[in-house]
Amino acid sequence: MSVQSYNTLRIQDMLPDDRPRERLERSGPESLTTPELLAILFRTGTTKHNAVQLAEELFRELGGLAGLAVSSLEELSCISGIGRVKAIEVKAAVELGKRLSATSEDVKPVIRSPDDVAKLMMADLRYETREHLYALVLDVRNQVRQRRLISTGTLTESLVHPREVFREAIRFSAASLVLVHNHPSGDPEPSPADISTTKRLLEAGKLLGIDILDHVIIGDAGRMGQLKTRTPPRAACC
Repeated sequence: MSVQSYNTLRIQDMLPDDRPRERLERSGPESLTTPELLAILFRTGTTKHNAVQLAEELFRELGGLAGLAVSSLEELSCISGIGRVKAIEVKAAVELGKRLSATSEDVKPVIRSPDDVAKLMMADLRYETREHLYALVLDVRNQVRQRRLISTGTLTESLVHPREVFREAIRFSAASLVLVHNHPSGDPEPSPADISTTKRLLEAGKLLGIDILDHVIIGDAGRMGQLKTRTPPRAACC
């Protein structure tokens, strides 16, 4: 980088080779810092800060990518210099990253173990501040045909009704299901409500002829818990 600095220049006033867009084109996206990548999305800054400084300030305020991932649209919009449009762009970019890390459009993930479930869903769930219950709809080869959000909120029998779970299974002609939800506390150990709700769903699955193969709980820092469907609940690490 030349002696010209982000602190004294608008991006359009920088030497062309110093601008984030030109550097990405020349050296690839991996050559840029995360705030510089975000600045490309922003395109413009404010009267006080250029786009890179604005992105750096956003990262400091939110605590990095983890904070960015869990911030709501409203929270981002309220940050000075961001506004509604930039907040929408950020949320879209975060969601694309989540989907890319989980799977690709060309390859259907195969579920062979709880670790496979964790790899598929960790990026989506580990930073959520509310519980989200997903059903992974599997075909006869245990390939994931669909990932369906069933409910948001504390996992209790009153909130998670079997009809909501198995409606998706029937809709997509599921051979079997895997349930997965997160614990915002970070502790992946199954709660009494988790165990009770899972037992209820297992019984419903038996009546419909659709097996629930497993129920996996996502915690933080890569931790995972497991509600085995045929053995007592236990905690595990992925």
